[in-house]
Amino acid sequence: MQVIVLAVVQGLTEFLPVSSTAHLYLTSWLLGWQTEGLDFDIMLHVGTLVALLLYFFRDWVQIIGQAFGMRIGRDNELRLNHMLLWLLAVGTVPIAIVGFVFNKQAETTWRNPYVMGVMLIVVGVLMLLAENASRKSRDLASVNAPDAVVIGMAQALAVIPGTSRSGISISAGLFRNLSRQTAARFSFLLSAPAIGGAAAKAFWDMHKAHQLHTVVETPFLVGVAVSALTGCLVIAWFLRYLRGSTLRPFVYYRIIFGIIVLALAFIRRPA
Repeated sequence: MQVIVLAVVQGLTEFLPVSSTAHLYLTSWLLGWQTEGLDFDIMLHVGTLVALLLYFFRDWVQIIGQAFGMRIGRDNELRLNHMLLWLLAVGTVPIAIVGFVFNKQAETTWRNPYVMGVMLIVVGVLMLLAENASRKSRDLASVNAPDAVVIGMAQALAVIPGTSRSGISISAGLFRNLSRQTAARFSFLLSAPAIGGAAAKAFWDMHKAHQLHTVVETPFLVGVAVSALTGCLVIAWFLRYLRGSTLRPFVYYRIIFGIIVLALAFIRRPA
């Protein structure tokens, strides 16, 4: 039951701009659940990666094929941007560097309700500013190297718990005048290499700890499946939502949720 509940929370909040880390932390904190195991960490990463690969499978086939000169796929926006694979590679560099340098802080000292609460509010305000400032006039065909660098650098900030990978990178895309749906789509595509790298690191850590046998156990497989299925449904809904709706409901949710997290942290602070 614990695995299913947390996998659903992960699938619901990873792709919405609300911070999955904060929701997982708060859920486990309030219910008194332990979630620091390597098997739990890799379960969430693998489930999220599976959701991305399943939902964007055709996009990835077209992006990779076009990068090597093949005429493949039917998406016109992708067809007009043959450099997209290399732009995604460029955009992945910042998160790789920042993740390597600050990995320990992200998993220990920064993973506390005070940091999460503040980041929920700060990024919520940033999302509102991006929503108001953006012309939202560009599609995926127009994405270029400066876009990839800016959005990649924004994604790197997601190592700070409470930030939200999708929230910060979509905001960066909006500041670059991408449409909401384009910013979200590029954000999701860009997150796949980062999450894949995190999953690979978690596998390596499990190998060193002689725990790889847990990946074939029922709780792990159930968690991956539930997280992946929930994630696919959320991606589909969110991209459709962004065609004609704003990020403001998520802004208000983040600010209220951040205040609640900070309030609970102060209430439950040891004397």
